[in-house]
Amino acid sequence: MSTPPSTTDDRAPLLYRAIVALLRVAVWAFFRRVEVIGRRQIPAGGCGLVVSWHPNGLVDPGLVLTQFPRQIVFGARHGLFGYPLLGFVLRRLGTVPIYRAMDAGRRGGELDAAAAKAAREAARREANRRSLDALAAAIAAGSYAALFPEGISHDAPHLTEIKSGFARLYYRARQLRAAAGASPPVIVPVGLHYDRKQMFRSNALVAFHAPLELPPELDVTPAVDEDPEADKQRVRALTALVESTLREVVHATDDWALHDLMQRTRRMVRAERAALADADPGRTTIEERVLGFARVRAGYYALEQSHPEQVAALRRRVEEYDADLRALQLEDYDLDRGPSLLSPWLAILLVLQAIGVFLLLPPLIVVGYAVNLPTALLLRGIARLGAKLEKDEATIKLLVGLVLFPATWVAAGFGAAMVHEQLHAMYPALPRTPALAGVTLALLAALGGAIAVRYLRVAREVGRAVRVRLTRSRRWIAVQRLRIERRRLCEDILALAQGLELPGSVADDGRVLPG
Repeated sequence: MSTPPSTTDDRAPLLYRAIVALLRVAVWAFFRRVEVIGRRQIPAGGCGLVVSWHPNGLVDPGLVLTQFPRQIVFGARHGLFGYPLLGFVLRRLGTVPIYRAMDAGRRGGELDAAAAKAAREAARREANRRSLDALAAAIAAGSYAALFPEGISHDAPHLTEIKSGFARLYYRARQLRAAAGASPPVIVPVGLHYDRKQMFRSNALVAFHAPLELPPELDVTPAVDEDPEADKQRVRALTALVESTLREVVHATDDWALHDLMQRTRRMVRAERAALADADPGRTTIEERVLGFARVRAGYYALEQSHPEQVAALRRRVEEYDADLRALQLEDYDLDRGPSLLSPWLAILLVLQAIGVFLLLPPLIVVGYAVNLPTALLLRGIARLGAKLEKDEATIKLLVGLVLFPATWVAAGFGAAMVHEQLHAMYPALPRTPALAGVTLALLAALGGAIAVRYLRVAREVGRAVRVRLTRSRRWIAVQRLRIERRRLCEDILALAQGLELPGSVADDGRVLPG
């Protein structure tokens, strides 16, 4: 996995940096690759709000916390601070307790309906005010607060309803900064992108964007005695501005069917350009995939307004092409050439085996599977049972896995030590080193698990390569027909998109480049 070097603010408390370092290890273990772009656009000084959408549970704040170069302050439901360990961690991270209306005590039985409603409304306003003031004070002191304005995590390919609390927080922090004679806070939009968010060893992209440029009517510091109606209108306008910005930052689509078709179009055009250039498409980074998707999305919505009938016809053709390709269990680039049966990793394994490591590696992989497979299956079962939605699976796997796998390695070590003691009792000539045996097996279990994951990936790639080659030889006519249809589709799509200003640029071999 490629993860940027540590960027934790050196001015942050030592324990904060230690916790962030531990979270980086967790992120490193869960994701195969985390790519970060746009970090240079974050101001070196000042303070502000970091806003993003919320598609992946606690993984979202985990990525923001570990990749943002400044100290981050979060808000969390105040009830979470009551848990001993979690409360300790939240306090040391500088998390601000959030008091929600639903947390206020209710005495509806003692009051009539109207009085109870008024009391709850007053409690809600007071709770919101306390939460807003606490976070605003932290921001005004020079921190950044990470917020997910949707309020809840979800599985949709688009934003859910944006709440206005962040806008009120921004203006309250701006008031406090103005009172101290300091510059106003900034709003930094962040795009969080996952290729398969619920999958272990998947990829993620964190895209930091330039601070939001506010129009003159919003770039103001409200007076303390400002007219409430004017304040509400300004808050609503800022909420709408951030919502439209986030919609572009996260590349929101109307539904998953359209999202998947856009991904198919991206892969199709990429493969066709590579075929025309007689180039190997190779592996793409998640940054390139996200940028390529942004081009397709921008083109689709622009052309849907100007050429709705042509876009609808092209969409039907892409749907048919996609269905045929799925029926053959092929990808777009499989139409041009069969995948190599000898991947670089497999070649390395074969070379190592040829020079004698075959005596060590297979037993190590067996140890890795034997010790870690039951835990992995248990973790998958826990995630499926405990996750109400797909967005919860990664959170459960990450948090529970941080406990289960180390516990498994320790348990394996204890088991090895006990077995060693039994063997020593049976065979006194055997050196009595139970601690060494336990530590050795625990380390081998951890190392073997990591190698087993890599070995399983290589085995899957080889198996897929064999299947694709068999399909290409048996269904040659169908493959050629799809190649022709892909070329026609790409020609029609590119002709229709001629003249559009799209993000990024395209190289001759189909690679999508920034700029």
